[in-house]
Parts: sequence; C-alpha cells; structure tokens
Amino acid sequence: MSSDMASLFPELKRDLVAFHSKGVLPAEKIKALISSGYLNAPQRLLDDQVQPASIDLRLGARAYRVRASFLPGRHSTVMRKIETLKMHEIDLSSSAVLEKGCVYIIPLMESLRLPPEISARANPKSTTGRLDIFTRLISDYGTEFERVQAGYKGDLYVEVVPRTFSVLVREGTKLNQLRFIRGLDTPHSDQKLDKLDRAETLVYMPNDEAVDATISEGLRISIDLQGVSGEKVIGYRALQHAPLIDLGQINYYDPNDFWEPIYAPKSEGLLLNPDDFYILLSKEKVRIPPDHAAEMVAYDPSVGEFRIHYAGFFDPGFGYGDNDIKGTHAVLEVRSHEVPFLLEDGQFVGRLIYEKLLGRPEKTYGVGIGSSYQNQGLSLSKQFKRF
Repeated sequence: MSSDMASLFPELKRDLVAFHSKGVLPAEKIKALISSGYLNAPQRLLDDQVQPASIDLRLGARAYRVRASFLPGRHSTVMRKIETLKMHEIDLSSSAVLEKGCVYIIPLMESLRLPPEISARANPKSTTGRLDIFTRLISDYGTEFERVQAGYKGDLYVEVVPRTFSVLVREGTKLNQLRFIRGLDTPHSDQKLDKLDRAETLVYMPNDEAVDATISEGLRISIDLQGVSGEKVIGYRALQHAPLIDLGQINYYDPNDFWEPIYAPKSEGLLLNPDDFYILLSKEKVRIPPDHAAEMVAYDPSVGEFRIHYAGFFDPGFGYGDNDIKGTHAVLEVRSHEVPFLLEDGQFVGRLIYEKLLGRPEKTYGVGIGSSYQNQGLSLSKQFKRF
C-alpha cells in the first residue's frame, strides 16, 4: 500500500491487509481523489459535479459517429477502434445534434489514474435514462462496459445512442456518472439487507404505511398500474417522430409534443409494444439510508423480457432525507425486448441492490444539493414542463 493512499484512506491500514472489505466512496473521499490527482480534467472539476457518492462526467469537445458499438478488448485503445469504425467527427464546442438511432463515441473531459485498491463503475444519470438515451462508459483495453478496473490509468469515453428523441448536446453536457469502489466488488447479501430493513424501514406504500421489504437477491420492486393516490394517469408513452430536445433547457418543453399519457387499465394490464418507450412508476416507495447507495438491476430475464431502468444508481438519502421522508417512488424507464409483453399491476419487475458506503457523506440526496427527483411521483425528465 502506497504512503499517499494510507494518508488518503487511513482505514486501509486496518482492513486492506485481508482485503475483504468493500465500500463505495462518499463525496468527501471523491474530493480527496481529485485533490490527490487520481481524477483529472483539462478544465477545472466543478463542485457541483460531485454528488453524495458519485461524480458527474462531462462530454469533451468532439464526438465520433461510428458504424457500430464496440469494446476495445485487451489489446486496443478506444481511439484505435474509433479510427476503424468512424463515419465522421462532430464539433461539440458550441452544440451539435445527436440523431436518434445513431451510435456515437465521445471522449470525456475526465481521466483517471486510479490506485490499485480502487475500481470504478458508471451509470447514466436519471435525466439521461428518462429521455431514453442509452449510454455506456468505455475505457482503453476494456473488456466490460460501465466498469473501470482497479489501478486504471487513462482516458474515459462514453457510448451514446439516443433511442427515442434526437438531442442537442454540447461540450460539458453531463450524461453519466461514476462511482468509486474500494475492495472486492460484491453485492449486499439478503441477510444484511433484511437487517438493514428492520433497522431503517426501506419500503413504504403510497399511503405512507411501512411494510416489510420483499427481499430475494435484492429488494424486489413491483409496478403500479392503478395510479398512486387516485391518479388516473399511470405512465407515459413516448411519441414517435417528436421534436428535437436541447438537454440544456430546463422546464421548457410542452410534454404533449413528446408524450402520450397512459391511463389505468380497466382489465388485463398494460401491453408493452417492443417499439415503444414507457415511463412508469414503482408501487413501493423506497428509501436509501445515508450510509448506503443502491443500484437497480435493469434487465432480469427471470421476471420478463423487458428492461426497466436505464439510469440505475440511487444516491444516499434518496427517499430518506434526514430520516423524515417516507420513501420515494422509483420512476422506471421501460422497454420490451423483441416481443410484446403484458404487465400486470403489482408484478415484480426488478430489484434494488444495496451497497455500503465507506462513510456517511456530509450532504445526501435532496433539494439542498439540487436533486431533481427527491419527492417525485410520476415524473418526466427536468426538460419538460409538468403535465
């Protein structure tokens, strides 16, 4: 263990000897990585990029339209693959359109020089998922999307595929986020999750009634097709051939130009068309205690052939606040795979995997740090006015 790592993480002296511990770095540890030079950028890293347990990554000044998605593999850099598959280069220094259905690879401003004890994992941001923008982090010599090996030194790239809407982006646009993990990357066991539920109450129903969490390989999440609190609208279906969306605009667009409301079905359920993109809501209101984070398993073939979440990371304090919030519904971005699929009210559609933080961050998810979705019901992305 290096001396600078010992000063950055003094607890490593205790528990990295056996290397059995694992934890997600809170904001204060991420800031320490930045100040120690493990996370770099040609433009100054901004304070608002650091979230309670992650950092927002910024698009660089150029993008590449490519013929196909790819992983570089053990023997290639990302740029070497881009040169083989590149169709044209796009200048993002002012702004540019990323067209739906096209694949883009964009170098990010941020680069890494990770110590051997730290790995990283990425997710799309919530707004990115709600706009059906498919993103995946790529690193040089990488063999997996969204994961950065411990000790990685090099540049970062993001694959961007707008699926439903063409979008306007620019240098500095933030589409995905990165969190850092110390130690072995293993999920929270059901036994530990059950203990956490008994201590903190992880699940409430829409009437604020506390209920026992359904735990099986994570916390099970079900779908609401009846409408919480008597609401008739239970979801939204994206319209085909909608206008362009400028990601820099907030509370700007009329949702009627982009979305069709879905009303509570009277009989069988909701039939998902594989060509369509849906915004739906969990029946449960979930809580993430401040010393934990969580990740939604986006695709689970055991519950159906559909994907229910693109932006799968839940920050510490989501639905919890200062222990004064009785849960928040999870907004689900749903797309059926290949075939039509019938969803029924209360059907389990996914699971939340909880992860322990190395410490409680000074600030947790909520309006105090500009979080957009703390008390959300059925919510579209922040670019749209309220229905």
